[in-house]
Amino acid sequence: MSQQASPRGTYLKIADAVKARVEANPDMTELPSAADLMRDYKVSRGVALRAFSVLQRDGVAEPVPGGRWRVVRPGERADRRPLDARIAAIIAEEGLTVGAPFPSASVLAARFRVSRPTVTKALDKLEAAGVLASGGQGKARTVRAVPIREERS
Repeated sequence: MSQQASPRGTYLKIADAVKARVEANPDMTELPSAADLMRDYKVSRGVALRAFSVLQRDGVAEPVPGGRWRVVRPGERADRRPLDARIAAIIAEEGLTVGAPFPSASVLAARFRVSRPTVTKALDKLEAAGVLASGGQGKARTVRAVPIREERS
């Protein structure tokens, strides 16, 4: 009977390798997918997911909707509010008033680093809530109402 390498601790080695990649590349914002880890290290999905949980426990990464993982850097503060809430906050941040034109979906997609269809869904939610008014095809959205900010004690 031949002796095989023990799979125990493999996920720790993968987590260490990913940490090293994050430290070596300060521009890295997203971790490889579970499928990438499975392919690169020839491991099962369970082992890849355990590596992600180690990275999360160590404060190196956090999950994002859609099954991806984002790099967490010390000292950086990520805005974890839903996209529609972050877009609505633009009204107060930029001092927009009722009737003022609102930035386009393309501008917002670049600003928040998401796809245009994702921004469009968030804008649709704000239109349904009565915060924004649609100008129609090819026309700018406008501010319909200024959201009320809730104070937290």
